[in-house]
Amino acid sequence: MVEFAFYVASTVALFSTVMVVVNTHPVHALLYLVLSLLSVAMVFFTLGAPFAGALEVIVYAGAIMVLFVFVVMMLNLGRKTVEQERAWLKASGWIGPLVLSLILLVQLVLVLAPMSHLTPAGTQIIDAKTIGIALFGPYLLAVELASTLLLAGLVAAYHLGRHED
Repeated sequence: MVEFAFYVASTVALFSTVMVVVNTHPVHALLYLVLSLLSVAMVFFTLGAPFAGALEVIVYAGAIMVLFVFVVMMLNLGRKTVEQERAWLKASGWIGPLVLSLILLVQLVLVLAPMSHLTPAGTQIIDAKTIGIALFGPYLLAVELASTLLLAGLVAAYHLGRHED
C-alpha cells in the first residue's frame, strides 16, 4: 500500500509540475505549484519522514502563497487587474487541482491512519530534534548565510516595491 501511495503521489507531483510550466495563467500555475508541493510532502510521508512532509507543507506551500499575495500587493495594478483575476478564477481553473488534491487527501488518510506507529522497512522516523541537531551543528554557517540572504531579499523587495510620493 505504501509503494502504491508513493507512486501515485510522485505521478501527481510530476503532472502538476509540468502544468506549472506549461500553464499560461499565473493563478492557475500557482494552484498547480501548491499541489506539486503537497504531492512532494506526501512522498515524504510515505518514505517515513512526517516531519519533513509537515515542513514541506508549512514552509513551501505556505510561503509560496504568501509570496504571491505580496507580489500582487506590491504591484497594485488597479481595477483592470481585479477584473482579469475574476476571469482567471472561474471554476474551470480549479477543477484539475481540486481533483488531484482530493486524490492526495484520500491517499494520505489511507496510508497514514492505520500505520501511524509503523514506518516502511529499513527506515526510521526523522523528528524535529534530529533535524535541529543537523541544521545547527555542522551546517550552522550555511543556515545563517541563508537567513541573511533571505533578509537581504526582503529588504530589496521592500525598496523596489515602494512608491515615491
